[in-house]
Amino acid sequence: MHAEEQKTSHNVRALVNCIGRHCSAEARPFIHLGATSSDVWDTATALRLRDFTRKVLLPELNRLLEGLINVAREHRATVQIGRTHGQHAVPVTFGFAIALYVERVGGRIEEIRRAADAQRGQLSGAVGAYNALSLIVDDPLALEQSVLAELDIEPAAISTQIVPPEPLADLAYAVISCFGVLANLADDMRHLQRSEIGEIKERFLPTQVGSSTMPHKQNPWNFEHVKSMWKEFSPRIVALLSNQISEHQRDLTNTASTRFVPEIFVGFLDALDRMNDLVRSTDVNRERLEANARDAGRLIVAEPLYIALSTAGVDHAHEVARQIALEARSSGRTVMEIAAAHPAVAPVLDRLPEFARRILDDPARHYIGLAVEKVDVICARWERSLTVSAPAIR
Repeated sequence: MHAEEQKTSHNVRALVNCIGRHCSAEARPFIHLGATSSDVWDTATALRLRDFTRKVLLPELNRLLEGLINVAREHRATVQIGRTHGQHAVPVTFGFAIALYVERVGGRIEEIRRAADAQRGQLSGAVGAYNALSLIVDDPLALEQSVLAELDIEPAAISTQIVPPEPLADLAYAVISCFGVLANLADDMRHLQRSEIGEIKERFLPTQVGSSTMPHKQNPWNFEHVKSMWKEFSPRIVALLSNQISEHQRDLTNTASTRFVPEIFVGFLDALDRMNDLVRSTDVNRERLEANARDAGRLIVAEPLYIALSTAGVDHAHEVARQIALEARSSGRTVMEIAAAHPAVAPVLDRLPEFARRILDDPARHYIGLAVEKVDVICARWERSLTVSAPAIR
């Protein structure tokens, strides 16, 4: 094959010539008859990426979804301080934080499956108008349908010399956008392992070395690897989008770039396999989660205080609570210690309903809104999805 391609400078024609040497004289004239290289190449590309997605990626994604659901369920009520802009916000639960990724991964699974099922093939000849096939058979459309049915793929509604590029671009984008979800999860989990946070910890083997010079180091390198892989492969979507442009019925500006598309799928699988192991092996430090939330409580109670004061009719309640929070930051006292001596706030505190006083007394425990309920709803939804696709899970 290689020697033949050196002579022809054309891969498909070289393949046809090599096949012909192993066929009977009667069959030889019909090899590739009426087809063009792109009929073979584009259909084969669609088939291998579709089948790889169905048989390898989707089962692994279902496994990841299952693992995330288990973590979210286990920690549905494990309190965690919420963070926005890298700063303490108000409490959630660790299960709630993971449930976000349950939803995002589940949504990407649906989109990847849809895009895989939308892949199309062709057997339509040099410009897609069945010119040559019309000289061979009475019904070229029926022939195309029959040939592609043998391969279990639908024909494109219309093609030029190439299959319309959008279905492949859609599938690659669905994979790359799911890659981004994994990178975001990896980044969150990496930050939660910072020395000053310490809410989770990547498993570390007794013989494992964290640094070539600092013996004490235990780095979250597996989560970092997932993000690093995303940084390498996500820019490749630009080439896929560029492949939408082909002059008239065909040019060759997409041939080299298309050859590298499978690397996106393989790179994603590498990161996905690693994330599957991480989800099942990372240790969650409940005590540190709860301690961080309680330590933050001295300041973050300013929000429920502001809401309580507003509903009690205090004018400019947000500004009052903001000033109290500023004083708490500078003095080291708690928001509620200052509020209890504030002339506009203290008289109101005793009149607040019991549930409001309970929240103000212990926001880390009681000010988590519907976090637990959301975990249950999201997990139940995607558990049903896993039940439907259970045969695909490895």
